[in-house]
Amino acid sequence: MDEASLVIERRPDRVIARLNRPAKRNAIDREMINELHALCEELEAEPRTLIVTGTEGVFAAGADISQLRARRADDARQNINATAFIRIHELPMPVIAAIDGFALGGGAELAYAADIRIATSRLRIGNPETGLGIMAAAGATWRLREIVGEALASEMLLSGRALTADEALAVGLISGIHTLGDLLPTAHQIANRIAANDALATQHTKRALRAPREAHPEIDGELQAELFESPEKMRRMTDFLEKRGRP
Repeated sequence: MDEASLVIERRPDRVIARLNRPAKRNAIDREMINELHALCEELEAEPRTLIVTGTEGVFAAGADISQLRARRADDARQNINATAFIRIHELPMPVIAAIDGFALGGGAELAYAADIRIATSRLRIGNPETGLGIMAAAGATWRLREIVGEALASEMLLSGRALTADEALAVGLISGIHTLGDLLPTAHQIANRIAANDALATQHTKRALRAPREAHPEIDGELQAELFESPEKMRRMTDFLEKRGRP
């Protein structure tokens, strides 16, 4: 049997998914997309934080060009990669992308779909699709603009410019630069902080963050109303007050 395109480690409060096509620089093919859908189905049913990473030196160098070359108009209209990345973006719990090296094309769009992105100094992230006669159609044209602003997103998407780690940090595309040895431990530290908080409050916060501006403040009030009635809110606030009152 062929080795899985994703190597998945499951823990009670998180799942770690490693892109696993090193011979193809982790190019995202249809099989990997199918495996991402299966993972999303699992995490929709049993919400946990997701950490996505690659192999040393490359997160994902793009979509699989040999498959893209064979695709035609009907394939484009299926939004094959976009559908999977939207599903990842909309998972109930946070998604952390731990990126070493190249995150280009579809690999960059997978990273854009995460809630939190950290990287090594070897990061190169961008969308060179127009140089191949296509466009970035799996989320970059709307997500990248929301993350880094219209001016820089336009330059990156229209010229194919890839950002270095320092550039990505400066514009908020990533939240930290770490050594290779610290990259996954840092992702787990973030996941630990998430796990220490109330899962429902975390899920509701993510929902509010993803809601359009016109949905606020109504959505905040509705989500907060549910949390105000939760036993976990009462337990955590009681514990806080009791600890504060101790000498």
